[in-house]
Amino acid sequence: MAAQKINEALEHIAKAEKYLKTGFLKWKPDYDSAATEYGKAAVAFKNAKQFDQAREACLREAEAHENNKALFHAAKAYEQAGMMLKEMQRLPEAVQLIEKASMMYLENGTPDTAAIALERAGKLIENVSPEKAVQLYQQAASVFENEERLRQALEMLGKASRLLVRGRRLDEAALSLQKEKSIYKEIENYPTCYKKTIAQVLVHLHRNDYVAAERCVRESYSIPGFNGSEDCAALEQLLEGYDQQDQDQVSEVCNLPLFKYMDNDYAKLGLTLVVPGGGIKKKSPNAAQDKARGPAAVGSHAEEDEDEYSGGLC
Repeated sequence: MAAQKINEALEHIAKAEKYLKTGFLKWKPDYDSAATEYGKAAVAFKNAKQFDQAREACLREAEAHENNKALFHAAKAYEQAGMMLKEMQRLPEAVQLIEKASMMYLENGTPDTAAIALERAGKLIENVSPEKAVQLYQQAASVFENEERLRQALEMLGKASRLLVRGRRLDEAALSLQKEKSIYKEIENYPTCYKKTIAQVLVHLHRNDYVAAERCVRESYSIPGFNGSEDCAALEQLLEGYDQQDQDQVSEVCNLPLFKYMDNDYAKLGLTLVVPGGGIKKKSPNAAQDKARGPAAVGSHAEEDEDEYSGGLC
């Protein structure tokens, strides 16, 4: 079966080369027909699992389309060549070709297809090079935003933000989350703005920047419905606990369902948040009771201690 497919592919390549030849009666190569034959050869090689030969056929197809000024079809062929490299686990090279394809889609006036290609490249490289994936997702977001496809832009920005948090690139994560929140506010998705504020505060506190975290909450009061929401109340408690170095209060807030059921990367920030200086110890039960009963109770404890030793040590 494989041998048959390889022979079929070689026949298509021979036909393509024939279309590219010129002679006395044929002054111009037939790029369109050659590209079609190279495309058929690539499919046959792929079916025979000869991915390197399939990649080469795709590149020749792309070149023929470029010579024919058919940029969209050339970009498709480059993208297919990239997918052949993916099959060979040559991911950085695959991403390079898909990026090239996305640039051609933009040049051709099909930005949506360009953004989808960039997202595909980001998914390919995410586990190998998160830094590159962040860049690709941000580029895709920018293309979608320019086309006013804000929901798709937000999806890409969300992926970038989570990767930045996972990679502990917290300064960049804070900026990315702010960008997300601004767009959610623009499209009037206010409940998601509240969630992004929680994520921002956690990022700022992990950056040891209490002032930025507090400012973030203060600025969110302008978002309709935030003031008085459970998100707002929880954040105020969190900031109070952090400011007073009360680890118990901070941990209690971060274990609320509101925090625990966020995206995994943000939930982890909550569960690993430690106040400066390691926090204060839990108050003893007696101290808590005394606080509730007032100064008189403290005095009675002192009197009991005095009575115990009033007769001396003997």
